Amino acid sequence: MGTVVSLTVPARALGTAAVPETAAGADGGFDDAAAAVERVFDRMDESFSLYRPDSEASRLARGELSLREASAGMRDRYADALGWRLTTEGAFSPERPDGVLDLSGIIKGYAIAQAGEALRSRGISHWCLNAGGDILVMGSPVPGSAASWTAGVVDPQDRSALLSALELGGPGCWTTSARRALATSGSAERGDHIWTTGTGGAEFIQVSVAAADIVTADVLATAIVAGGAAMLDRATEHWDIDVLAVRRGGQLLATPGFRA
Repeated sequence: MGTVVSLTVPARALGTAAVPETAAGADGGFDDAAAAVERVFDRMDESFSLYRPDSEASRLARGELSLREASAGMRDRYADALGWRLTTEGAFSPERPDGVLDLSGIIKGYAIAQAGEALRSRGISHWCLNAGGDILVMGSPVPGSAASWTAGVVDPQDRSALLSALELGGPGCWTTSARRALATSGSAERGDHIWTTGTGGAEFIQVSVAAADIVTADVLATAIVAGGAAMLDRATEHWDIDVLAVRRGGQLLATPGFRA
């Protein structure tokens, strides 16, 4: 996917986690957890990465494979993306302007979510996953405490500075409305790679969205960059999220969660 994935697990979180009999202590438990995360991203990469010429997505892009002939997983994620296109009124789209199918706006979030499920299935209930700046957490960095994970939002105009910090997870993170995910989209790191619904280019150079799940955060961050202020208003009205958006001139728009 052209990005770096990191996993943080507190040492105490591995003490009671279910690990294979071949694993030895906390180090073995972490190695198993990291390997499980790596396998998830490898599988997603093999199918969905347009960076890999041999992937299923690349074969679709070249016209060597039709969507009807594609795998069930590819068709399912395409159906998910179409659903998001409807609910965002076209701000999010699974097709590039040239008509090529590109699921990168949804697949990274989906991969992070699947990796999180792999960790939970191993009995690990405290962790932080970071894939290219998109973050999903569970539990606490200090198991047994009230501490939350803290995620920072980098200033797109000064990469050495933070615009804001947001608490994620913590003791109440198993509730459906708790903020466990943070995703950021924009042109600050990769240039203008998100196609927009207007004719004047993107209104926002960076948008960060915090939500209960990473797919919602990732999709809506991309949709707001693409759809501008109108999509920002729609997103905050219809979804339980917090948003921090940076205009091209540097002005900030933030919901109360980020202001706090």
